Amino acid sequence: MNYDLIVIGSGPGGYVAAIRASQLGMKVAVVEKSELGGVCLNWGCIPTKALLKSANVFEYLKHAGDYGVTVEGTPKADLAAMVKRSREVAAGMSKGIQFLFKKNKIEHIQGFGKVLPGKKVEVKGDDGKTTTYEAKHILIATGARSRELPNLKQDGEKIIGYRKAMVLEKQPESMVVVGSGAIGSEFAYFYNAIGTKVTLVEFMPTIVPVEDEDVSRQLERSFKKSGMKVMTKSTVEEVDTSGKKCKVKVKTPKGEEIIEADVVLSAVGIATNIEGIGLEETGIKVEKDKIIVDEFYRTNVEGYYAIGDVVSGQALAHVASAEGILCVEKIAGHHPEPIDYNNIPGCTYCSPEVASVGYTEKAAKEAGYEVKVGKFPFTASGKASAAGSKDGFVKVIFDAKYGELLGVHMIGANVTEMIAEAVVARKLETTGHEIIKSVHPHPTMSEAIMEATAAAYDEVIHM
Repeated sequence: MNYDLIVIGSGPGGYVAAIRASQLGMKVAVVEKSELGGVCLNWGCIPTKALLKSANVFEYLKHAGDYGVTVEGTPKADLAAMVKRSREVAAGMSKGIQFLFKKNKIEHIQGFGKVLPGKKVEVKGDDGKTTTYEAKHILIATGARSRELPNLKQDGEKIIGYRKAMVLEKQPESMVVVGSGAIGSEFAYFYNAIGTKVTLVEFMPTIVPVEDEDVSRQLERSFKKSGMKVMTKSTVEEVDTSGKKCKVKVKTPKGEEIIEADVVLSAVGIATNIEGIGLEETGIKVEKDKIIVDEFYRTNVEGYYAIGDVVSGQALAHVASAEGILCVEKIAGHHPEPIDYNNIPGCTYCSPEVASVGYTEKAAKEAGYEVKVGKFPFTASGKASAAGSKDGFVKVIFDAKYGELLGVHMIGANVTEMIAEAVVARKLETTGHEIIKSVHPHPTMSEAIMEATAAAYDEVIHM
């Protein structure tokens, strides 16, 4: 059977691209060997947020008295029940993709997809049989998996990756988390919140190293305040798993330290899923582990495209979705603007949450800008005080010459819901005074964006 478009992979890049292509009148098929929705819906974005919500609720119960609420007995964390809820949420989302495919007349081809020359895709089914399909256009959206370091080989028992961390049958008493990016920080927070003794190890000088340094330092303070051990400028040299507990040798600026833990979670990044999918046979160029594409996601071979984690850029679900939409709109003859990768928001859903977009203060100065910087702490926010969530702040960075909003960096409760305002403001080339004069509702956490902007221009009222 011939198609206008075959998509290999059904994650947030692949399934979104397929739906948009169908809306544009294309006959579409999606090849997926596992659950619809890819890692994001089944093993990433969605189920982790379900676990984090359970941790949030547990923490609220532990501090119920602070809100004038009496809870009989001592609240207990039930990891098995939390995992069960998380998996049910993921399953529901995956079924939602099935519904959307049916609604948009998209065919799901079950199996492992491999591109072939001549705009063909070979699919190996679960029964081992192969079938070849043809399409005018073929889109690769095969995503990525947890990266393994040579000295941190995952055995699924004592040294684990993020997938295993989501479905542990028993709560470990102690855990070492290696890597403090979004995945590492979220799991470190989750397990620490439900009572596991957590040590977070980061090679870089600050945790969440892609974030503004002020945000990184605040998150480290918050983590330490909650009882977590944080080790920066440190590397895991080796892990001895021969005994009952793991013996983790950590090289620190002060020398070597041995940490004992039940489990070691490796969260040191991702590796792309490009092996065995026919790139070499088809002649598609790759650099390191990324498929080379242009601004419209066309590879060097006509009719073949790639989006998401397999191409260079931020490995984020919303980036993959945006790339997929842009790619198929270009295929359909539309004239979409290339994505501005400097206006992509990043979010980390630990507590306090972290959200940012654009330049950090350091990056803005390195880029040659003279900057105005404003900061507003949530300790000065009425809504944050009323909610009992005063940790954190909003930091804004403006070009001093023209008033351009260069970057926004937030840490605090619900800031992942607030960052979109900054993304839209930057897209519309909003200036600082326009933000100050945009009346924000009171009392809200979002007022902090206006107040931080006012602080940058020496007009702040509530600080």
